[in-house]
Amino acid sequence: MGQRIYLGEFEELILLLVGVLYDDAYAVAIKAELATQLGRNVNISAIHSALRRLEEKGFARSEMGEPTTKRGGRRKRLFSLTQSGKIALDENRTIRNQLWQQIPDISFS
Repeated sequence: MGQRIYLGEFEELILLLVGVLYDDAYAVAIKAELATQLGRNVNISAIHSALRRLEEKGFARSEMGEPTTKRGGRRKRLFSLTQSGKIALDENRTIRNQLWQQIPDISFS
């Protein structure tokens, strides 16, 4: 295994939502999912920054979608997971699961 590139919590959430939204993963849709699924209202510029970092790290890629009349003829930047991004998510899940399994079964009364 090579050097692990750090994936922060917010980046992990954004990358997970890129995977969840699959072929409709763009910043505004990600913002809506963060609000709907996690109750988090995040500034769109924070989402754009995270997506840019994920691309720089090779965990996501983007391409411009087709213009739509709904967007006044503008195109949106669509994101998708890369193989490295999926591996990073899998590694983070494995690490978290290993840590969860080490918590003793404590009863609080």
